[in-house]
Amino acid sequence: MYFFIITRHVTGSGNMADNDTPQSEEQTGSRLIMRIVSELFGSPLNLGLLGICGFLIYKIISSRRSTDSTPVKEPELPPLKKQDFTLEQLREYDGKGSDGRVLIAVNGKVFDVTRGKRFYGPGGPYGLFAGHDASRALATFSLGEDALKNEYDDLSDLNSLQMESIREWEMQFQEKYVYVGKLLKPGEQPTDYSDTEDDEKTETEKKVE
Repeated sequence: MYFFIITRHVTGSGNMADNDTPQSEEQTGSRLIMRIVSELFGSPLNLGLLGICGFLIYKIISSRRSTDSTPVKEPELPPLKKQDFTLEQLREYDGKGSDGRVLIAVNGKVFDVTRGKRFYGPGGPYGLFAGHDASRALATFSLGEDALKNEYDDLSDLNSLQMESIREWEMQFQEKYVYVGKLLKPGEQPTDYSDTEDDEKTETEKKVE
């Protein structure tokens, strides 16, 4: 009888100990988590490091998304037939037409800059030049509308340095884009380019490639 009581008492004590163990482990885990949180957010240095890590993770994810999304390439337009333009005709090619073609005049020459539409088209950094004579704006390094005249600009008031700058821009456009024709002066008749059309077509195809 005495042995039975002792055994029961010991067994009951064991059960109490087993019940206490999980509770103490939970308390220890909670304290550990609270300590980690306190260490992370209690120091300005740690907060700064967390912010930097979060920013880097965001940049990595956003760069992967932009890489995965392939931009839609616009179909290339057929070469424009060589012709001369008045200022009124040039304004029709500002990139807002049905075909989106963009023409710009530089030093009396008209160039098809449609392939550089992201720069010279609507919304581009130089979209103001689309469908205009950009000579004065390029010579004076101006992106204001006051550099784009509504009438023919003979550039006679520009100095030698500015004219040299225009010629350099003309050479760059000549190398990179397709020359379409002349910008006509008031009363000037357009040139008939039918005899040289085949030669110009070959030159245009080379530049498009």
